[in-house]
Amino acid sequence: MKPTSPRAARRLSQKAASGGPLTLQALSERVAKAKVKTLSTQSQDRAKRILQSYLQTAQAHGMPVKDAVAEMQSGKAAQRLGDAVRQEILKTPPDAVRNAACADGCAFCCILPGGDGGLITQSEAETLHTAVLPFAGQPDGRAWHPNACPALDPVTRSCRAYDARPTICRSFLSTDAEACRENAEGGTEGGAGLLGSHLDYLAVHALCRQVLKGIAQVHSYSLAAVAAHAVNGAAADDTLKAARHKPSLLDQTCKDATKAANA
Repeated sequence: MKPTSPRAARRLSQKAASGGPLTLQALSERVAKAKVKTLSTQSQDRAKRILQSYLQTAQAHGMPVKDAVAEMQSGKAAQRLGDAVRQEILKTPPDAVRNAACADGCAFCCILPGGDGGLITQSEAETLHTAVLPFAGQPDGRAWHPNACPALDPVTRSCRAYDARPTICRSFLSTDAEACRENAEGGTEGGAGLLGSHLDYLAVHALCRQVLKGIAQVHSYSLAAVAAHAVNGAAADDTLKAARHKPSLLDQTCKDATKAANA
C-alpha cells in the first residue's frame, strides 16, 4: 500500500532512509507511544493492548507490513478487533443482551437525528455502498420517516443491507422498544445503548489514525450519507468523498462514547 499523499511519501522515505524500512515491530513501537487525547487512560491502554495483539498476530502469520497498514487505514482492523470483543461479550450475554426487545421491523434505532447518522470506517462505507447501490432509485427508509436510514425498506422497515451493516448497527440494542420510539422523536428514555465493544472499536480506529500519521491517512464517514448517496446511484468514489467526516468528528465520537461508558 502506498502513502496517501506526496508529503506522506516523503516522510516515509525519510524514515526508511534513517531507520530502515517500516516493519510490524516499528508499528508496534508507534502504538506504544501514540496518544488519543479524547480517550480515557483506561480506554486508551485497552485499545493499545488490543492493537498490539493484532500486530503480534500479524507478525506470527507473516503478514506483509503494507497489508497491516492497509487494514489499519481502512478500518478493517478496528472492525475485526471490535467484532472479536463483541463475540467474547456474547459468549456470556449480559442482561441487556438476554432481555433485548429488538425485532425485525422495529427500526426506531434506525431513525438518525442530528444529520450525521453514525460514524463508520472506510471499509464499512465501501461495503455498505455496495449493498445499498442495487436499490438505487427506489423509495428508501426516508419515505417512512424523514430521518430514517436510507438503507431501510420503507414498507417493512427492515434493513436492506443487514448482512453489510456497520459496527454501530451491530452494537446497538435495547430492552424497551417503546423507549426507542420515544427517543427517536427526541425523548430521553432509558433502556437503549451500545455494547462496550463499540468503544473498543472506536478507540482502536482513533489509535490507528495516530499510529499512521505520516504514513497513511485514516478517515471516518457518515453512515447516513453513504446510504443516501448509494440510493441516489452515486459511484463509490463520489460517495466516499461526500460522506467523509472532518477529523474532529472521530475525536468527538470517542469523547462521547467514553462519557456514555462512564455514566
